[in-house]
Amino acid sequence: MHAKLHRVTVTEANVNYVGSITIDPDLMNQVGILPLEEVDVINLNNGKRWSTYAIPGEKAGTGEICPNGGAALLCQPGDLLIIIAYETRDRATVMKEGHQAQVVVVDQKNRPQDLIRQNLIPQGEGVQLKSTSYNHSSYSPR
Repeated sequence: MHAKLHRVTVTEANVNYVGSITIDPDLMNQVGILPLEEVDVINLNNGKRWSTYAIPGEKAGTGEICPNGGAALLCQPGDLLIIIAYETRDRATVMKEGHQAQVVVVDQKNRPQDLIRQNLIPQGEGVQLKSTSYNHSSYSPR
């Protein structure tokens, strides 16, 4: 994992769009999700899970979260989702250089509240997981 949007609220579900999930571009930028990047989406209201790709909404700062196409049938406005993006990295590189993932926790209007940076820190033959939380006002995006 390299990015996670935690407990975002569905603002719209558009079955008539080709596919994907539309995400407020500010939220994508906060965690480093790229347009067209594959993401897993978990619906906390009904347990449904699917893979799709992220596309940025037209206007930053709106809090838009809109599953499109068939995924729109797996949720409804008001549902809470977790959106996760993964990164393939060579294990030896991670063991040598470490790794950082970013998690943004939002409020009911999808405004960032907290950032959690999860770091794998090389330590001898293994790695140590260190999580550091920041309040939204005290951090800058990736």
